[in-house]
Amino acid sequence: MNVYQRAAQLWTLLALASRNRQILTYGVVSGLIGAPAAAIGGWLAPIQQYCIDKGLPPLTILVVNSETGLPGEGFIAAQDIPRAQARVFEHDW
Repeated sequence: MNVYQRAAQLWTLLALASRNRQILTYGVVSGLIGAPAAAIGGWLAPIQQYCIDKGLPPLTILVVNSETGLPGEGFIAAQDIPRAQARVFEHDW
């Protein structure tokens, strides 16, 4: 799969997580899609950019580090993490 196919796969997973008001760790996402956790950030990047470009809540904010509870280093779409997560949960994906 290329990066955009993985992004499409992750979009579906994140939209479902949003509907269920769930925050997912990189490890959980890794297990669900059968891919290394280290690769997930690169696959989230196109989703993050799409959300920024379209003025959507930052869907990728639902994937967090298990130790910090925060999105990875590449996340730039929001400063107030709890508020942005709430916006994602409220949006109809």
